[in-house]
Amino acid sequence: MPPRRRYSSTASPATRARYARRRQRRLSRVDNDLTDQQWFEILDVWEGCAYCGETGPALQRDCVQPISRGGRYTVENVVPACASCNASKHNSEVTGWMRRKKLDEGAFLLRHATFLRTLRGAGRPGVPELPGEADDV
Repeated sequence: MPPRRRYSSTASPATRARYARRRQRRLSRVDNDLTDQQWFEILDVWEGCAYCGETGPALQRDCVQPISRGGRYTVENVVPACASCNASKHNSEVTGWMRRKKLDEGAFLLRHATFLRTLRGAGRPGVPELPGEADDV
């Protein structure tokens, strides 16, 4: 039996408005510090959808760790995604979703880690170190 949907795709305008308000409340409770300049830098680095590689004008901001699971709109958590990947991923955990879609999980994780190291190398404040990256003295 397929999983049950939480809401209908033919939801009434009142229901859609209620879901929109709920999302806005959830977003307002966390720090979302991604600026437009940072978003454009992320787009330049990834050069397309972070998951499938598709290029196009309509890339969307996708949280690697979804907002509903404690993620935030921050430089280290946002990647560009095409509309198809973003809608398909929904609020799934990224590695499990990539396995189900038979996308190259390893390539994504390596590229994302490289991107984060590049940010840290540029001395970005507020970008935490990855575990095991501490300078050994």
